[in-house]
Amino acid sequence: MKKKLSIVDIANQLNISKTTVSFILNGLAKEKRISDEVVERVLKFVKEVEYKPNSLAKSLRTGKSNTIGLMVEDISNHFFANIARLIEDKAYENGFKLTYCSTDNKTDKTREMIAMFRDRRVDGYIIAPPEGIEEDIAQLISEGFPVVLFDRYLTNITTDYVVVDNFFATYNATKHLINQGGFRNIGFVNFTSNQTQLQQRMQGYKMAMNEHNLKTYIKEIVYHPDQELITKPINAFLKKHDFLDAVLFGTNHLGACGLRVIKELGLTIPDDIAVVSFDDYELFQMYNPPITAIAQPIDKIADKIISIMVQRLTQNSSDKAETETVMMPTELFVRESSIKKLTMAG
Repeated sequence: MKKKLSIVDIANQLNISKTTVSFILNGLAKEKRISDEVVERVLKFVKEVEYKPNSLAKSLRTGKSNTIGLMVEDISNHFFANIARLIEDKAYENGFKLTYCSTDNKTDKTREMIAMFRDRRVDGYIIAPPEGIEEDIAQLISEGFPVVLFDRYLTNITTDYVVVDNFFATYNATKHLINQGGFRNIGFVNFTSNQTQLQQRMQGYKMAMNEHNLKTYIKEIVYHPDQELITKPINAFLKKHDFLDAVLFGTNHLGACGLRVIKELGLTIPDDIAVVSFDDYELFQMYNPPITAIAQPIDKIADKIISIMVQRLTQNSSDKAETETVMMPTELFVRESSIKKLTMAG
């Protein structure tokens, strides 16, 4: 196996000091007044032998790895997968690499992943935080690590975050079902959680229903990666409330599971029950009939997240900017699943 060259090996081969080689490879040749002839010799040799610096050793010297840690709830979820892909591309454009993981929305696993990222010496953290992780994030911030939260935020932690207007999103979607769809018995299915985004989505639904003096029908389900543990309670909820003429799902995962249950129950959309879901994606667009959905501006969210993180990583410690909190609007894409079909009079 071919031995990997070190800076010492290069110095010995060229008969110059390892310090000189280090300065050249770290872009400090002019500052250290190293001659162009020596610089050319080193760079030519490095190219010939295909020298690649040890990134861990470099990070130990500089204290920087040029790596950002991204922690999402579930990397297989359409929303998080697209966010991760866009952030990775935009981070690379700015000279940073991305390493990411799924937390399954579990506090203990998130804590372990933070420890793993610490071992990998990441420079900053982008996190969709689960409940109960406040102390760990506060510790990162106190140690000077930039932390950008997204999708949801922690009310007692002061740090940058990027979210959407979850309250108005479901308020607007519920108003659409009432006003444009003519529905009155509207159910809301959500995950059981105190996370800000899920609570705000529920509050938006409640507000719209209360404004029209309509009774609320809410089903909260404990999150679990096993779809059977999500579809079963949705099935029971729809059977118990078989008078519902519409249902709003609080996440795309719940929406996908809900469509499966509706099909199993032999219900027709929208004749038997209208459907709206949070987080638009291909499944909802291609379903028959197409599903009305709330779309988050994924490109803009990713752009803002990485711009804040890059700003934090490149600013001088003495020029620390104020915490940036961003709330973006969503868009409701109205499709056939939420509009009653007109019938011709006989």
